[in-house]
Amino acid sequence: MEYVNGFAGKKFGLLGEHLSHSFSPLIHSLLADYPYALYEVDRDVLGEWVKNNDLWGYNVTIPYKTEIMKYCDEISPQAQMIGAVNTVVRRSDGTLFGDNTDYFGFSYMLNSLSIDVQGAKALVLGSGGASKTVCAVLKSQGADVVVISRNGENNYQNLHLHRDAVLIVNTTPVGMYPNTGVSPVDLSVFPQCKGVCDVIYNPAKTALVLQAEELGIPFVNGLSMLVAQAHRACEVFTDSSISESVIERIRREVMSRTLNIVLVGMPGCGKSTVGRLVADSLSRPFVDADEEIEKTTGRTPAQIIKEEGEPAFRLVESQILKTLCKESGAVIATGGGAVTIPENKYVIRQNSVVIFLERNISVLSTEDRPLSTDLASMYQKRLPFYKDFSHITVDGNTEAQAVAQSVVSAFSEVINED
Repeated sequence: MEYVNGFAGKKFGLLGEHLSHSFSPLIHSLLADYPYALYEVDRDVLGEWVKNNDLWGYNVTIPYKTEIMKYCDEISPQAQMIGAVNTVVRRSDGTLFGDNTDYFGFSYMLNSLSIDVQGAKALVLGSGGASKTVCAVLKSQGADVVVISRNGENNYQNLHLHRDAVLIVNTTPVGMYPNTGVSPVDLSVFPQCKGVCDVIYNPAKTALVLQAEELGIPFVNGLSMLVAQAHRACEVFTDSSISESVIERIRREVMSRTLNIVLVGMPGCGKSTVGRLVADSLSRPFVDADEEIEKTTGRTPAQIIKEEGEPAFRLVESQILKTLCKESGAVIATGGGAVTIPENKYVIRQNSVVIFLERNISVLSTEDRPLSTDLASMYQKRLPFYKDFSHITVDGNTEAQAVAQSVVSAFSEVINED
């Protein structure tokens, strides 16, 4: 992979207000050898931070893409046209140059969707700095752009006026980690929609993207935009040219490091044993959902089921999964019946590659499993759910270490097919 050297002594970073979700340090580490850190700065000290920081350059994200402009000594024509800056470079004389690499980033993202927007109505949700960039790109490609804001002429109360929208782009933070599971709009309102872009990249699939997937609408999340704009920012930081071919390779590398591996399957099929082996081989944390339930409630799943019944247990299980599955980079073993709750599909799939561990029911243990009295019936009932929830199936009938290796291979296969 192309990599820029010679900048290890110069510091760069990301300026924003809430950055714990950011993948930018990882991406820049794959682009160049400079240190790249996160700088969470309160609005009331922004000016002081801009004046006193010792960075050679930095990216800018929510909510400062517009406000940062007043601190720049010179702004690129593209950033001026857009009205937002997301990349700042300190020049040799100490002055600050502001640029906008998001324009290239969203152009790359939109092109990956392969949708012709010429003459098509495009709804852009949100009116902040990211929205300005998205609107500029869409207008340059001939789209009929309508901005939806909370209080503007076109707002979330009159979306019915835009049922003919062909493309929907979310530039708001609605659905972003850690407040996942919510969507700014219901896609069923737009019967002519042929594409959805969400600039959010964490989780990998927001509620908006998951609905698009369910409805069969082509979609793209914000990771391609993030990597593409970082690629261009790195060129600005280092005054060098980097092949665009690295963008896709880095996108897949980031996915392989940040997406969870979630194992689903029948009780006793080996999810926990295999999951631990997978986690060890990939140097990832391992989490057993049933163990987390016990830590949280002080009771095992079997005890909760016996004392309160299965429906009460499923509520507890769903809440635990909501917490676990919005995080990144873990191996997670679910309870065997987690798939019986339809809503869990979106919770589990939002940030994960889901693998169905299929094993012959004749070898499954039923010890301390009050629901496993009739495995054949249970398997027939749950099999369609396992298939629906998962991205890929792995044969769990061999030795545990071999199954773990198959899981790792399956995970890589899904990443590379994405």
